[in-house]
Amino acid sequence: MESHITNKVVLITGGAKRVGASICRMLHAEGMHLMIHYKSSLIEARALQAELNLQRPNSVAIIQGDLLNIASLPNLIDETVKRFGRLDTLINNASTYYASEIGDIDEAKWLDLMGSNLKAPLFLSQAAAAELRKNYGCIVNITDMHVERPKKGYIVYSVAKAGLVTLTKSLAHELSPEVRVNAVAPGPVQWPENNPQFDEVYRQRVINQTLLKRVGEAEDVAKAVKFLIVDAPFITGHVLAVDGGRSLNL
Repeated sequence: MESHITNKVVLITGGAKRVGASICRMLHAEGMHLMIHYKSSLIEARALQAELNLQRPNSVAIIQGDLLNIASLPNLIDETVKRFGRLDTLINNASTYYASEIGDIDEAKWLDLMGSNLKAPLFLSQAAAAELRKNYGCIVNITDMHVERPKKGYIVYSVAKAGLVTLTKSLAHELSPEVRVNAVAPGPVQWPENNPQFDEVYRQRVINQTLLKRVGEAEDVAKAVKFLIVDAPFITGHVLAVDGGRSLNL
């Protein structure tokens, strides 16, 4: 294992399941140490922690936190540094996703969707900035392929993720030259859970719109994140689409 990868420390929000868990497994396999944040997925977080620590003892810790509580975000950074002695990478992966149609948008939905998808990444990045600068680290934000072609009925979510793209580019300016900041924009990778809108008819229509004529895997997003962390030392302020070409065919 190359020394510049081994023992690097990553804090990932929403890392206990789905795409977040795939990112954790891939980065852990590269020799990195992980602080896995979760909000309510304690069972999944503990299971993932046990799985990875079985492979490499004391390499993974978990931490609970409500990302909408901005005052608590510096604690995520402090506890990571306290546990592992440093922080090299922040991955803003946690996200809230649901419809917000005109006539049905209220302040609670605005605060929730903007909070998890944009506000928390900003304030968490701000809290991590000094430690990342010290270690010449990086930030990877998980946005969405729909930021340029918003999905009908998902106004607030689309606005938040578009803001995350601008935040990525702004932070690349603000934190340079010590810290690189990039984003990954997934397309059809994992269908949302327990949502009847995403039935078989919808899924087949999405596949037909995707140039590669298939959906991706969570590992495809994880590979893109790993690339931006490990193999992209001269890339910053960039958004990497992982969507099978669907954004070109909408």
